[in-house]
Amino acid sequence: MMAEPIDQEAFAVHIGDAFAVAAGERTVALQLVEVKKFGSAAGAGRQPFSLLFLGPAAPVLPQRIHPLRHPELGALEIFLVPIGGAVGPADPEARGMRYEAIFN
Repeated sequence: MMAEPIDQEAFAVHIGDAFAVAAGERTVALQLVEVKKFGSAAGAGRQPFSLLFLGPAAPVLPQRIHPLRHPELGALEIFLVPIGGAVGPADPEARGMRYEAIFN
C-alpha cells in the first residue's frame, strides 16, 4: 500500500501514467487521464477529488475495489466504477472504457 496519505497531489503528477490492474489471468493497463477536485474539505479533512482512468474497450472491469500497481506509487486498492466508453476523434485505437474513482 501507499505509505503516504492519498490526496489529489499524489496523483496529479502522474496524469498520463499507466496503472496495472489484475483482471483474472491478465493485466490491464489503465491510463490516468484526469485528477479533479470537487466540493470543499470538511474541517481538517482532505479535499474531495476524483480520478478518471481510460482503459481498453474489453475486458470491462466490474465496479469494485481493484488492486492497482504504479511504478512510483506502489500497490493501491481503489474502488473503480466503469462510467462508459470513450471515443477518440478519428483514431479507432483511442476508444476504450472510462473508469472513475472518488475520494471523499
